[in-house]
Amino acid sequence: MPQRHQTPTVRLRQLARALRQLRESSNLSREGVAEITSMNRATLYRIETAQVRPQVRTLKTLMDVYQVTEPRRTELLTILKAANEQGWLQTAVDLPEQYATYIGFEEEAQRILNYESLFMPGLLQTEEYARAATAGTGPTLPKDEVENRVVTRMSRQERRDPPLVVWAIIDEATLHRQVGGPRIMREQLQRLIDVSLEPHVTLQVVPFGVGAHPGMRGSFVILQFPEEHNHDVVYIETSTSDLFLESQEDVARYSLEFEHLRAVSISPDATRDLIADVLSNMK
Repeated sequence: MPQRHQTPTVRLRQLARALRQLRESSNLSREGVAEITSMNRATLYRIETAQVRPQVRTLKTLMDVYQVTEPRRTELLTILKAANEQGWLQTAVDLPEQYATYIGFEEEAQRILNYESLFMPGLLQTEEYARAATAGTGPTLPKDEVENRVVTRMSRQERRDPPLVVWAIIDEATLHRQVGGPRIMREQLQRLIDVSLEPHVTLQVVPFGVGAHPGMRGSFVILQFPEEHNHDVVYIETSTSDLFLESQEDVARYSLEFEHLRAVSISPDATRDLIADVLSNMK
């Protein structure tokens, strides 16, 4: 029987991305690294695309070539040690690193399915809404950290070629919660209308009239990757931890939940009409 292909874990994908970035920041091609280390170029490619888990000595060799110093060396070795484990839960102390990991996955994703119950989707936020939301939900965050997160969020919205395909579903409550005040919300609602007309964005609202629905349990993102990156990942953010789910069972469960939400939501055209109505009545 043919050998079953193993799904790359979140940690293995994170390690692969880190090694690609280290090589590129060292201004080395795969051919150049292969020459220096006598490593097969195809093996290096498979390591950098998370198709294989490198051996410890291979990782140490690559870190030597890229002149990686502590504490980064220990971090990468720790990631490698846990690279076969599925699922990833960390405490809020590591939140900036987790967020960086999510952004890395988002950059590689081909399509994302995003349900939000309380906020506007990050990729659809205006700068002022993002600032008000970040400061409001993190009252102890220093101002420079708030600004760093806002700048990062805005940079995520820059167009790619091809652009990231986004299917966003939001609860109607997000349209009425005046994050930052009326002026900021009016600009945010207009932004939703404008961006929803772009061909790579689909936006739907779950109306109040639906009553109880699966999304009431919380927001989530499903990141869908091109074939060469293998299986999808579910990302869930909370105030105390971030969770990456990658088992086929978990991805299937959240994919089905998204389908249920899509079915009870109003159409994209009706969504624009609803947003325009809320906007016209906002004081």
